[in-house]
Amino acid sequence: MKKIVLFLSAALLSFGIEAQVKTPQPSPSSKIEQVIGLTDVSVEYSRPSMRGRTIFGDLVPFDKLWRTGANKNTQITFSDDVKVGGKELKKGTYAIFTKPGKENWEVIFYSDANNWGTPREWDDAKVAAKVSVKPTVMPVNIETFTIVFSDFKMDSAILNFLWAKTEAAVKIEVPAKEAALASIEKVMAGPSAGDHYQAAVFYKNIENFDKAKEHIDKAISLRKEPAFWYHRQQSLIYAKKGDKDGAIKAAKTSLELAEKAGNADYVKLNKDSLAEWGAK
Repeated sequence: MKKIVLFLSAALLSFGIEAQVKTPQPSPSSKIEQVIGLTDVSVEYSRPSMRGRTIFGDLVPFDKLWRTGANKNTQITFSDDVKVGGKELKKGTYAIFTKPGKENWEVIFYSDANNWGTPREWDDAKVAAKVSVKPTVMPVNIETFTIVFSDFKMDSAILNFLWAKTEAAVKIEVPAKEAALASIEKVMAGPSAGDHYQAAVFYKNIENFDKAKEHIDKAISLRKEPAFWYHRQQSLIYAKKGDKDGAIKAAKTSLELAEKAGNADYVKLNKDSLAEWGAK
């Protein structure tokens, strides 16, 4: 009986430790995912509300570093290199800190994105970009702090910070034209060496060796740097086609490249095949 009581007590204690009370958060978290041009941009932040308080110059003091929201610092992620307010910014994730002022806001993209609030020790070396913008007065109060994207163009959009009667905005420019031109040129140029290689392996596996030979020869002709695995597949395809001389030549090339690369597995595979095919 004593053991049962102890067991039940331990179980209840364990349940009490693991149980968590869930209540609505005063500053709920939010995530925005937006494509600008051809660039993926996401923003994660918490959204405090006014609740009758004076915001800028009081709750958020003027000219003091602000996490730009509540709780964990606001984060923004770019899938490509971009420009923010005309400043170059590499792709990646950044914390957005701001210094709201009466006349100007500083918007800071900080490379250390994992802070609860603002950094304990500020490091200027982690400032990836800093933009100065003029806030505007809105005709109505925005009760809850809001970040939105607006004014979309082919290669840009505006990142807006809205709260109370204040709006601050930063222009984001993305390499949409360059990415689109590169995509067009790649498609117009036709399949790559890798595409032909994958097609060759597929056709070999379904025993369409004529098509496999066509694609592996094209793959090898398009590849800038010779690859031992390309020539290995070529040797196998030629062997299936009954072209023993071609298979031996391709295997010898694959063997030489594999030896230079230090790939013992392909060295053995090629030596075994050459022995099988009676190579001299």
